[in-house]
Amino acid sequence: MPSRWPFRSSGPVASPAARRIIRLNNGFQLLFNLLWWMPVFYAYQRDAGLSDGQIFGIQSIYYIAFCLFEIPTGVIADRIGARNCLRAGAVVMTAANLAPVLAPSYGGFLVHFLAIAAGRSLTSGAASAYLYDGLHAEGSGAHYVRAEGTARALGLAAKVVCWPLVGPLMMLAPQTPYVLSAASAAGSLGCALALPRLAPLGTRERRQAEKGRRTAFLRDAGTALRCVAGSPWLMLVMVQGVAVFTLSRICQVNLFQPVLLDHGIAEGSHGSVLAAMTVAEAVASARPQWLSRRLSPAAWVSVLSVALAVTLVGVAAGGPWSAVVLLCVFAAITGFVYPLQRSLVNDAIPKAAPRATLLSVESIVDRGVCALAAVAVGAYLAAGRLDALLWQSAAVTCVLMLVIHLMLRRWRAAVEPADGEAAETGRPLHNPAPVPADENAAPAP
Repeated sequence: MPSRWPFRSSGPVASPAARRIIRLNNGFQLLFNLLWWMPVFYAYQRDAGLSDGQIFGIQSIYYIAFCLFEIPTGVIADRIGARNCLRAGAVVMTAANLAPVLAPSYGGFLVHFLAIAAGRSLTSGAASAYLYDGLHAEGSGAHYVRAEGTARALGLAAKVVCWPLVGPLMMLAPQTPYVLSAASAAGSLGCALALPRLAPLGTRERRQAEKGRRTAFLRDAGTALRCVAGSPWLMLVMVQGVAVFTLSRICQVNLFQPVLLDHGIAEGSHGSVLAAMTVAEAVASARPQWLSRRLSPAAWVSVLSVALAVTLVGVAAGGPWSAVVLLCVFAAITGFVYPLQRSLVNDAIPKAAPRATLLSVESIVDRGVCALAAVAVGAYLAAGRLDALLWQSAAVTCVLMLVIHLMLRRWRAAVEPADGEAAETGRPLHNPAPVPADENAAPAP
């Protein structure tokens, strides 16, 4: 089972400067990620005249763009600094949310999602990097984990409060969710502008650090690829994670509105449904200890993935109220499965491997598969085959999870034939494969 996060910080009380950094980070994370249009973007695009193929084609392009933007935005963050990167991301996000208001067309929505991908890529790593460096610079590094958790909790709470208001606000003006999203992004820019400047490195030290990062990146990238190729367990666990991520992402973000509309649930209620799903996922994510320890994490991921598939079948076969309840159940199962899957991947990564690089590789693959899935979803909806999509997705998930689970069991039995206790108790398999040798790496001290 994954360990509980140490939200209780140890050490001295944070300094006033550190508390200011935490407050501004909380405000930035809350406002930057408060997308008021999330519960209604599918229906809004349909009302603007876009077909299902166009809507999900844009989603596919968005996933691909997010993958491609991750690399150059990381370089940009190293060049201009994390604080400036946050400011740039907030500016891009503000403009992105105004694009559908100024141009409610295919081109406008394409620009909107491309800019969203760019803005989120600019801030995805820079926000955590600034918070980490800022707190350590103030001697309050022990408060970092709690600060990250608090920022996420506040962001989820804001969504739960605001999303039910989207329906009534749209009755006043259809563009309101996008205008409010732009205003929230502009507020995050204000927080970024107020962030204090961190002590910079000297010119020589900065150049040496940048050179070291470039060298380390190339070395870690090669080591990561060799690590995945040399570890069947890690590869299988990552494939398992891709299946879970794609199913949950497509259903919770891209399909929940078509499902509600297909069941006759009006757009004004979509925000409330999405808020309820967010609460269900947040509660389950914080309570992995509710799951029995009799099954290993790998077994639980397989079982929960099949449960997700069964939930999809229920959504397709049930009525409006059962669809809403099952969507919340789907979100809760997703909340349970994510910490387990993350624990499996981290346990499967050898100690000396470039962990961050491997996790980035997994994230890029996840979104690449989502891009392909979004195209398929658009084709199914354009043909009016939503129920067939849900049934077939459930069937593919069950078969895939069964195959992966059997392969994981077979590999584990081959590697640990004598460790019967580990197999029975579900103790995670740590470092199942050694890191392939890196010819360019420096010898260990």
